Amino acid sequence: MITSVSNEKVKHIVRLQKKASARQAENCFLVEGVKMAQELPIERLVLAYASESFAARPEQEELCRRLRAEIVADHVLTAMSDTLTPQGILAVVRRREPAAEALWQGDCPLLLVLEHLQDPGNLGTILRTAEGAGVTGVILSSDCVDLYNPKVIRSTMGSIYRLPVAYAADLPEAVAQMRTAGIRTYAAHLKGTNAYDEEDYRGGTAFLIGNEGAGLSPKLAAAGDRYIRIPMAGQVESLNAAVAAAVLIYEANRQRRKGKSGG
Repeated sequence: MITSVSNEKVKHIVRLQKKASARQAENCFLVEGVKMAQELPIERLVLAYASESFAARPEQEELCRRLRAEIVADHVLTAMSDTLTPQGILAVVRRREPAAEALWQGDCPLLLVLEHLQDPGNLGTILRTAEGAGVTGVILSSDCVDLYNPKVIRSTMGSIYRLPVAYAADLPEAVAQMRTAGIRTYAAHLKGTNAYDEEDYRGGTAFLIGNEGAGLSPKLAAAGDRYIRIPMAGQVESLNAAVAAAVLIYEANRQRRKGKSGG
């Protein structure tokens, strides 16, 4: 059992928690908590640690065995954790990053294209919501918040394991390639002439969502096939990026479910 926070294994985990460059170099990310540990695809597991008190619980014995978790003292796990109240288990997971081009292939994709998002909680929430709405892939600009930031990972609630996400160095070029592949691209924009629920999303569709404060850049907005807007009442100009994404993708989800049912 590891009992010292000066142990090299502990220092290694702390570096991975704090430094995106370290996670990039090792092609990995960290997850914490029971839910994230339970849903972890075992073939992507690199290593895991559990606190002494966590491992002593009979109901967690199977999970610790499955992850081959190394036991550490409770205070050591706290030092390794990125949370104020750690649940007692964390793991290092191998990344799986598809090429962006792969995400707009296949039958009737539903995509989110995110530009310059900076809030980790927003990005994580969008990924979790996207999985729930049936989004088939998410493309990020290279200046988005780090996908593997611990706060992003926690906010996904496990969707990071299942939802294909890729970075694209040139989003307008990626959007142009989507158009060539027959995908309609919609820029969420205050200048939209049609409301979001006046379009047909039953074919291949991509929604372009911009930065929390500034929205889409003019270049990326212009690359979309059409501007769409979410009507606002009162004095509200726009919605939070995660909320706006949810409104759009669930409308696409509704249309596609209705289309399948023939209703």
